Amino acid sequence: MFTLKKHGFGTLAVHAGAPVDPATGAVIESISLSTTFAQSSPHHPIGAYEYSRSSNPNRTNFEACIAALEGARHALAFSSGSATTAVILQSLPKGSHVISVSDVYGGTHRYFTKVASAHGVAVTFTNDIQHKLQSTIQPNTKLIWIESPSNPTLSLVNIAVVATIAHQHDIMVVVDNTFLSPYIQNPLMHGADIVVHSVTKYINGHSDVVMGVAAFSDDELHTRLSFLQNAIGAIPSPFDCWLAHRGVKTLHLRARQASNNGDLVAKALQDSPHVLVVNYPTLNAQNIAIVQKQHRDGLGGGMISFRVRGGAEVARNFCSSTKFFTLAESLGGVESLVELPAEMTHAGIPIGEREAAGVYDDLVRLSCGVEDGEDLVNDVLEALSKATHNSASGSVSR
Repeated sequence: MFTLKKHGFGTLAVHAGAPVDPATGAVIESISLSTTFAQSSPHHPIGAYEYSRSSNPNRTNFEACIAALEGARHALAFSSGSATTAVILQSLPKGSHVISVSDVYGGTHRYFTKVASAHGVAVTFTNDIQHKLQSTIQPNTKLIWIESPSNPTLSLVNIAVVATIAHQHDIMVVVDNTFLSPYIQNPLMHGADIVVHSVTKYINGHSDVVMGVAAFSDDELHTRLSFLQNAIGAIPSPFDCWLAHRGVKTLHLRARQASNNGDLVAKALQDSPHVLVVNYPTLNAQNIAIVQKQHRDGLGGGMISFRVRGGAEVARNFCSSTKFFTLAESLGGVESLVELPAEMTHAGIPIGEREAAGVYDDLVRLSCGVEDGEDLVNDVLEALSKATHNSASGSVSR
């Protein structure tokens, strides 16, 4: 069995859940497109599979790989990161209370505020979960939701501190690890009960799959969530599982390069006279202890956000002036992306809540890809200069 305790991350990424085909000797698994599987007699399938909504060879192998990479006993794949969130919230009893960091992905905020209440789950947001958690817990609190780093201001949370308090009250802790990937951070090792990812991002890494996954070690939780995975049916296709499994084999190479690029770009932005503030884990002195404890080799990741001087107009012009950073939502692919959260990924959050979480109209979010770092640095600095000039002259160009 492949485990983080016995093997290096790169070895796990390549080999976990990827056995050689015993019949053909193929070193890469086939795509199992069959929706149903033959049975020798009623309720006695020939192999391990009956129907592909319930389970499929490609999904099984991908889940085994993610479980190994997160140091978990189980993993379950879903049709998207949002579907993963929905199933976890759906597993809570009616009348439950959830505590979440306030700086959270727009889709998660949408589900928490617009959908969860429909099945009797209330959510409280807090901007300082480490210090306000104890006073925010209610008798019916069942789950705590963390993003570390958060989306899009990259705030960090000491997972162990939150988990210790939560477990004293028998509360489950979920960490969305999308921004860092299993390569840089493993929340279960710091006390989290469930770690979730939008597989769409770093795990797949090639911007051609929409998918989600949850990893955990509790057997009872596996029974409950796998039942919902099958009953609700928000499952990924075999082809998507195959693509994501192929993508994760190079995660350790991509995530390190993206993080190196993120560090270069963040430092360049910090030195720019056109920038008000840069949000990046390793640039904030208050974060260093958490980075050193929770992040592999003290890496900061490939995600950056920053506020530009000149307001929303300069921010928009910047997003339209880059060459290698494509203006688009999403993140974690081999290509670099730029977006304006207030008008794109977080546009659905009321302005008061959005700004209270630090998401202002002049905030730009970058996802650094695996291009040459020097080219990315030059791109953002040239785009800042152009955006500032264009705003002053009243023109926009790309």
